[in-house]
Amino acid sequence: QGQLVESGGGLVQAGGSLRLSCAASGIIFIRLNAMEWYRQPQGKQRELVATITGGGSTNYADSVKGRFTISRDNAKNTVYLQMNDLKPDDTAVYYCHSRQFWGQGTQVTVSS
Repeated sequence: QGQLVESGGGLVQAGGSLRLSCAASGIIFIRLNAMEWYRQPQGKQRELVATITGGGSTNYADSVKGRFTISRDNAKNTVYLQMNDLKPDDTAVYYCHSRQFWGQGTQVTVSS
């Protein structure tokens, strides 16, 4: 089995920053598996925000390019999402995903 545990969400003013963490355990090895961050605003569909492959390639949704950065620490088996210049539209529950596993989500709220 695998487990993903997110942390780092919270309330921030527009223009501020947050860093989310996703600690993987069990059969999930971030250096081997693609890791993804999704988000789901209230009442809307879940959307892919950022991906980092086992080889280290990254990809971002157009809405976050230039503001968000996905990275990883292989030694800690942890993936991060650095979010800068946050906007109210970034308000959502953020989820970590790999293979068939999902984290429990962490709430990010950006006030205007």
